[in-house]
Amino acid sequence: MINKSHRIAVLGAGIMGSSIALFLARRGVPVTLFDAAPQPMSCASRWNEGKIHLGFIYSGDASLKTARQVLGGGLSFKPVLETLTGYSLDPVATITDDIYLCHRRTVVQPDAMEDYFHRVAHLIHQHPDAGRYFVDVSDCRVGRLTSRELGAITDSPEILAGFRVPERSVSTNWVADRLVDALDAESRIEKCMGVRITAARPVVAGEADGPWRLESGQGEFGPYDHVINALWEGRLAIDQTAGLRPAGPWSNRYRLSLFVRTAEPVDLPSAIIATGPFGDIKNYNQRDFYLSWYPSGLRMESSDVVPPSPPSLDDAQQSAIQDDVLRHLEALLPGVAKIRRQSKSVALRGGWVFAAGQGELSNPDSTLHRRSDFGVFRLGRYLSVDTGKYSTAPSMALDIVNGLI
Repeated sequence: MINKSHRIAVLGAGIMGSSIALFLARRGVPVTLFDAAPQPMSCASRWNEGKIHLGFIYSGDASLKTARQVLGGGLSFKPVLETLTGYSLDPVATITDDIYLCHRRTVVQPDAMEDYFHRVAHLIHQHPDAGRYFVDVSDCRVGRLTSRELGAITDSPEILAGFRVPERSVSTNWVADRLVDALDAESRIEKCMGVRITAARPVVAGEADGPWRLESGQGEFGPYDHVINALWEGRLAIDQTAGLRPAGPWSNRYRLSLFVRTAEPVDLPSAIIATGPFGDIKNYNQRDFYLSWYPSGLRMESSDVVPPSPPSLDDAQQSAIQDDVLRHLEALLPGVAKIRRQSKSVALRGGWVFAAGQGELSNPDSTLHRRSDFGVFRLGRYLSVDTGKYSTAPSMALDIVNGLI
């Protein structure tokens, strides 16, 4: 168990590592937070769609195992994150139900998708935290769009059906700024940014229940009473040095998406094109948008323990990716053309995504359609944390700290 005299090292200043560091520091425990990036919350935790999952997107896992695994974290995301930041998430969350659009090349056909959605809704009905979500989902309902409703969104023959579900998303850029402010305000957190940790080892070889030390290109750090590895990419390499053998298979994917701000409000629903390697749109406040087309944004995929450095893109390459994302989305959702016309600023951003699974999303047998194998792995006083999803991080961080103190 951790007490106030212990020194704790947290590796990774994304949403998981930052949340753990804040919860520990607020219990009076001093924390050293390491990250190779120059600032906390500057990689994948800042640049993603911010979907606060209730399980609907995982229709490729008909067992509901993934839905059950992500549901609790999604339902409690808002109150836990608001506790961490001191701010309400209401102004930066999408305010309308998500629309799931079933693509012709989906790995789950429309009727099976609808049946899965109703089964997820039943899970939500039964959950004790259903009233804690952005809207009260204790009476969660899924609605299949009529042909007229679907026609108002898309005229593409590639879209077979549409469904309305009460999921929400948050602006991850805004959340990142608030978490950085919270870290800066906490005197018990020492930030060691720009430091890439390469190894974690017991001070006395073989004694995992004793103190630990860290190695980096800048030298050694420690000793620490506990080390919590909350890295996103590169976590497995540190685990190996600590004596934890990575469980496979896994994949690291480097993805980019568009973050657009428009000059004037654009009324467009938040939509997910499912299920497979397609895309989505998030409309946070009718002026700030997230736009993704998976094949265009996927720049690198690796099953290496340490993924390679992401590719460097010149202006022409970035422009080509932006155009490709917009072209594919506009072909399915003509309203995206309004975003293009009204765009005031466009940023192509992203980061590494780690998942316990492999395979092409176009393959219904790909284990990436099942994202239930995440959590905490422990060796003595060394903890390795597979965050799973952005939406599950804050509640998992709280559970980890509660279990240690």
